[in-house]
Amino acid sequence: MGEHEQLSTYGTLKNIFKVIYTPQKTFKEISQNPKYIGPILIMILFIAANIGYVYAIISKTYVEQTLPTAEQLDKWTENATLWTGTSGIIIKENFVDYINGTYYGNRSMEFSINNSKQISMQLSAIGFINCSGQDGYKNLYLRIKWISPEDNPKNATIYLFSATPSDYFRYNLTDEYSNLTSNVWNNLTISLATGWLSNSADANWGNITGLKLEFAWLNNSNITLLVDGLFFGGIFKSEAENATSYMLNFSIVSFMQFTIRWVFLGGLLYVIAKGFRAKTAWRPLLILVGFALITMFIQAVLNAATFSTLPRLDYSLKFLGGVNGEPEKAYDTIMEKTFLASQISGYVQIAMLVWTIALCAIVTRLSTEFSWGKSFLIATVAYFAATLAQSFLLGF
Repeated sequence: MGEHEQLSTYGTLKNIFKVIYTPQKTFKEISQNPKYIGPILIMILFIAANIGYVYAIISKTYVEQTLPTAEQLDKWTENATLWTGTSGIIIKENFVDYINGTYYGNRSMEFSINNSKQISMQLSAIGFINCSGQDGYKNLYLRIKWISPEDNPKNATIYLFSATPSDYFRYNLTDEYSNLTSNVWNNLTISLATGWLSNSADANWGNITGLKLEFAWLNNSNITLLVDGLFFGGIFKSEAENATSYMLNFSIVSFMQFTIRWVFLGGLLYVIAKGFRAKTAWRPLLILVGFALITMFIQAVLNAATFSTLPRLDYSLKFLGGVNGEPEKAYDTIMEKTFLASQISGYVQIAMLVWTIALCAIVTRLSTEFSWGKSFLIATVAYFAATLAQSFLLGF
């Protein structure tokens, strides 16, 4: 870049920021030598600030990782052939009574046995699951519903096998079941960190290969029990790891947002002004409108600064799973953490709206010599019409 181009770019940058504190004088200077480089530089600044804004959000966003994954649904409670159980047990897939949600399939596992005090069901060959250390799964999620008998089981135990059936961890579910009810889907979250007993020194949390559920009642009865939504979870992964794809997509959206608003706002001001028989030129007007959109850059900077103060936001299985009622409660928790930032962002948006209309009114008056009242009216109508067009084209 030659010395002349450097001076020209510096002068343009200077004019961009002079619009903030001396808009009327600066617009007059720009109109004497209008160049598209100014709005283009503002667009680049806006895209950069918007990338900073989206990174501020995703750097605070953590999404729970589950096994099975979201793509696999709850595959362990979708296939009866994966399970074995007590001698005489009947295992089948129930397509009528199951958990309905985004992470869940279209069936549950039904286990039944006649004239027995006890029922157990075992899931083998689930892989080698790490439930140890910082990178290991922290929780076990499980949905259980027993149809009969009506009374709670006397004993309920869950086993996690490590490599072999003779090496396992055992967890007593009886206390949890004392607060649960029959004929209702009961949602259990079991921590893998506490409450478990090991039967051998070879049992290893870093190598979980199977699971067994065991229930016992006081008297013989016909037992029917449903299981659904079996997941390992508790690992939260930062969305910042996917920052590159987020920022690339958002930069494209930001480019489209600025361009659509710029062209529509400039075009509407020009058409309305011509409708009132003003002698105005398209190119200078469009360039001045581009400079007026410095407010979009300022809004993006303020949003980035505001949302960078957010605490960590955990999007748990309850939020992502899509079970009726659960995402709403999880969303309320997230909204509590983001309430202040969202409020500030809302006030900033209102302030930028008023400021942009004021700058467009100055542009209109300078380009048409209309009265201030007419200029503000035209600027207001054009701004909201351009925003509506942007909303229609981009969805926001």
